[in-house]
Amino acid sequence: MSRRYSCTLYRVTYTLHMPNARNNLGDFGEQAAAAHLMKRGYVLLARKWRCAAGEIDLLMHDGSTLVFVEVRTRRGDLLGMAEESVGRAKQAKLIALAYAYLEAAGAPNELPWRIDVVALNIDRTGRVARLRHIRDAVEET
Repeated sequence: MSRRYSCTLYRVTYTLHMPNARNNLGDFGEQAAAAHLMKRGYVLLARKWRCAAGEIDLLMHDGSTLVFVEVRTRRGDLLGMAEESVGRAKQAKLIALAYAYLEAAGAPNELPWRIDVVALNIDRTGRVARLRHIRDAVEET
């Protein structure tokens, strides 16, 4: 991604290239979330599972339960807390992705599963200022 900026004080135009800034933040959040959950006994099965419908950030086991983990990472909190960005449309997409994975994996119907959200806010120094794990964050209605 690149953005073109112009300065009103000086007649200068420059282009700022930020090819992976957003991806790097997301990857950092996913690594922090995975580490946090593994410290609590979860087992990591996969990162960034993809299908035509989208991507599941983390697939984990919590005991015998399959857990689909959506990781939301934000710099600071000016735009609100990271978990606030999981609206109804995103929740519906996560449910569709969970079913897509279950079908693709040939999972038995009785397999217990849930969707969790791990929300991280990163401070100016790049450290995790806040991490919140929300179990059963997304449920079918």
